[in-house]
Parts: sequence; C-alpha cells; structure tokens
Amino acid sequence: MQDQLVVDVARSMPGRGAWLHPDPGCLELATRRRAFGRALRHAGPLDTAPISAELESDLQGHNDAG
Repeated sequence: MQDQLVVDVARSMPGRGAWLHPDPGCLELATRRRAFGRALRHAGPLDTAPISAELESDLQGHNDAG
C-alpha cells in the first residue's frame, strides 16, 4: 500500500511539507524525480492522486470562471 499525499490548502497541518507549483507539469516532474520522498524524508512510494485531483479541480475552476 502506498502512503497518500495530502493537500494542505490552509497550510495548518503539523509535520513536514513540500511546496509545488500549481502546474500539472511540475507535479509530473516532481513525481518522476521522486522529489516528494526526499522533501518529506519518506522511503517508499507515495500516492500523488490527491495532488493531481486538487490541481485538476483548480484548473477546472479557473476555466469555468473565465
């Protein structure tokens, strides 16, 4: 089972965090380079699905508003 990343929009959760530009390309690059594991000091795979869903939601919201 993979540990799941969590989006902390309010920036209030305890523990380590990692910054990511709100760009799907940045998520792809960070995933490919395994940057989340290094930033969070976590060994093993991490599930990036929640991050991807948040980015898609944000992009959809921007497209609907414009």
